[in-house]
Amino acid sequence: MARATRPLPDSFTASEAPPASEVLSVRHLASLATPTGVGPRTGGEQGRLRRFLDAAIRIEGGRIAFVGTDEDFALRYGDRPSPGERVLDGTGRTALPGFVDPHTHLPWAGLRESEFNERLKGRTYAEIAAAGGGIVSTVATTRAASEADLARLVRSRLDRMLRHGTTFCEAKTGYGLDLANETKQLRALFSGAEGHPVGILATALPGHEVPPERRGSAALRARYVDECCREILPALAEAGASFVDVFCETGVFDLAESRRMLEAGAGCGLRARVHADELTPLGGANLAAEVGALSADHLLYVRPDGIEAMARAGVVAVLLPGTSFFLRMNRYAPARQMMESGVAVALATDCNPGSSYTESLPAVAFFAALGMGMTVEETLTAMTLNAAASLGVADARGTLEVGKSGDVVLIDGPSLEHLVYHYGINVVTDVVASGTLVVRDGVRLN
Repeated sequence: MARATRPLPDSFTASEAPPASEVLSVRHLASLATPTGVGPRTGGEQGRLRRFLDAAIRIEGGRIAFVGTDEDFALRYGDRPSPGERVLDGTGRTALPGFVDPHTHLPWAGLRESEFNERLKGRTYAEIAAAGGGIVSTVATTRAASEADLARLVRSRLDRMLRHGTTFCEAKTGYGLDLANETKQLRALFSGAEGHPVGILATALPGHEVPPERRGSAALRARYVDECCREILPALAEAGASFVDVFCETGVFDLAESRRMLEAGAGCGLRARVHADELTPLGGANLAAEVGALSADHLLYVRPDGIEAMARAGVVAVLLPGTSFFLRMNRYAPARQMMESGVAVALATDCNPGSSYTESLPAVAFFAALGMGMTVEETLTAMTLNAAASLGVADARGTLEVGKSGDVVLIDGPSLEHLVYHYGINVVTDVVASGTLVVRDGVRLN
């Protein structure tokens, strides 16, 4: 079984990189844009990028060896390819760091397109859930699916993510809601990702909802929380999960229940992430700060004191504007207020069948810019460096800098702005993951 992807060493130089089957260079790029550093960017720094015109990149041993102008590249390496070097023509294209998606729900079965249409006809998400739809509907189809079928679905979703520029992601359980099916989801996630170019870290999310068989009384509900803490979370940690998450929300798990599950996960070595303040101002952001969570996610109803607490604790805000748009909520998380308060903002797809059915981070970038008023520069940092920081891998990923993993995305356009400006299509043309060309001219290789 595949294990969660481990981050690269904290520090390294290009000369220390292991030998690769080939050196990969990208020449004559129209431009290159990247944040810099190994930690999250906040405030005005979130929009500060390093940019080059007529740029080039060189990757050796899977790690970046050169980033700069094409003229400087030629001065250092010459204009003729070295033995074993593969050279890509980047004419008319812009190079960006590989995208990092820090909030997804990949291992599920069954779709909910009928619910989508019901919402268009006026029913709310809460009304659909109360009638047996929502998360519990996906729980039923996921429980019924075989592990092999779930693994196949995971892989197909990873393929779509890759073609849209994602080279690293997080993925959650949460549609099993019992020991057998949560562990089945995790095994399917790892087996589906085995050998795939997109790296994965897994999150244990048995606290996604109260399962149908544990509803009806306070005692049954308490029994499920106890099962999560004593049985399910330890089993998922042992099976390779890296994080624990909980849906801390009115009508789902309250603050005390959420704290108990997060602390139980910490006892198993799992770092906390929190679905927080998505539907009501319950105080999930404050809880995330109190337990030292890596991220608080959603945050549409975050309170000012929650923002202040996150800033003090260094909690990354993982925002999901595609979910706001998909559910027609007419509300977005206050990204500008958070950035101005010193909170690092990241972006994610929330890829799932009920509230955000997309594998495309560029689509989310469009909603971040138009819905939340983020600049294109801030958006790029949010889907690269800050996203990597929320997963604890910013030392190795999220920027185009010497020594970092050779994860590069080329988009069709002469500048970064085309990531958002040219909307409604996939602007990603080429993807390099860990130094290997895996998408060329929009086609998945190998």
